[in-house]
Amino acid sequence: MERRNFIKSTSKAGLAIAATPTILTGNGWKGANDRVNVAVIGIRGMGQSHIQEYQKLNNVRVAALCDVDENLFAERLAKHFTKKNLKEPKIYTDLRKLYEDKDIDAVSITTPNHWHTLAAIWAIQAGKHVSVEKPCCHNIYEGQKLVEAAEKYDVIVQDGAEQRSNPCAISMADYLHSGKMGEVYMAKGLCYKWRDTIGKTPNEPVPAGVNYDMWLGPAPKQPFSQNRFHYNWHWNWDYGNGDMGNQGVHEMDVARWGLGVKLPTKISAVGGHFVFDDDQQTPNDLTAIYEFPNSDGGSDKKKILQFEVRHWITNRELASKKVVDTSNTYMTSSANEVGNLFYGTKGFMSKTVNDWQVFEGKDRTPGASGGGLDNHWQNFVNAIRANDQSLAKADIKEGFYSCALIHLGNISYRLGRSLEFDPVAMKFKNDPEANLMLTRDYRAPFVVPNKV
Repeated sequence: MERRNFIKSTSKAGLAIAATPTILTGNGWKGANDRVNVAVIGIRGMGQSHIQEYQKLNNVRVAALCDVDENLFAERLAKHFTKKNLKEPKIYTDLRKLYEDKDIDAVSITTPNHWHTLAAIWAIQAGKHVSVEKPCCHNIYEGQKLVEAAEKYDVIVQDGAEQRSNPCAISMADYLHSGKMGEVYMAKGLCYKWRDTIGKTPNEPVPAGVNYDMWLGPAPKQPFSQNRFHYNWHWNWDYGNGDMGNQGVHEMDVARWGLGVKLPTKISAVGGHFVFDDDQQTPNDLTAIYEFPNSDGGSDKKKILQFEVRHWITNRELASKKVVDTSNTYMTSSANEVGNLFYGTKGFMSKTVNDWQVFEGKDRTPGASGGGLDNHWQNFVNAIRANDQSLAKADIKEGFYSCALIHLGNISYRLGRSLEFDPVAMKFKNDPEANLMLTRDYRAPFVVPNKV
């Protein structure tokens, strides 16, 4: 396969990071048999989903796996390759070495949140096409740098907002933006997932086969504990962003998209960690409200986005003329209620990942509806083959705007007060304490670069 050639440079820390790519002329993806070789970085929960989805695509090969936990490789190779009579991929425990592999065309980043941006920027600089799981950044500074890198280098960069590829969400946004529901003045995101206590786990020696220093990466150095490792890292501020930045970021993206807004001017969030006395730091109940300017709106000239995380027993809030499908445990089940509501002057809309339904007027008469799912991974590969960023339906800048709302809400919650934000300056107004939380201190050499 004909690929771009890249000039390698070595940083002061001794890391081999790719420099500016040499751009080839011509249109589209060039190569023998049109094959795209993909590497998956992080091979636990979502990583396995990415492996399986790429394996379904025509002329796409999962050519490499990367993870800091060597204990995972044997089972993953047997399950996803050997038992399927597929060629085994290359194995890496250090993504920097993976990025030096010229046989790899694209990477899927499914690491913990605190690694997403740095892993993506390094991959972009190495000339790899990138699909990065949500949230694409751990804080607002990281998101800004990731967008800069994506715009600077000639590679495809896709955000993990899978619903952007679905006809259901696309037709939802088209309907809301058409004016058929009148002035859409408010959106609500729901993330009600039944989550039990994580308990308490002690500090202990690092398990054999785990490169814990690499796992920590940009995060502060601290002892190993199971509740700060596999999956439960979501509930620690150093690595995760709580459930609003986990499941909730999907619904935040849909809410912002449907409402037709980018960044807010006012943010207020309240909540807490209720019921359980355990190691969780992030709230399991959180209500965040965002105010956006709306020059075309009536009276107060603004729009409102509400977002709520709830962790335990809940009622049904999403409305539909259909019977609730409790077999879809990912989004809606007997325990979960996950989706969006939109309110306009002519009616309201209820949306799940699978479908949407409008209810019109005071009588809430069922009106327009839509649905349909598509393949986010195929969309990524299509954009690569066409060498056309506009075909990547989850553009990284849109992903950043949605992630920014997550971070702004969490900052308001953690400081315990409402905040005013300047979307142009990308800073809080007259609040140095809040502005410090737009970024973090990075642990060398795992530093998100100011100059990408």
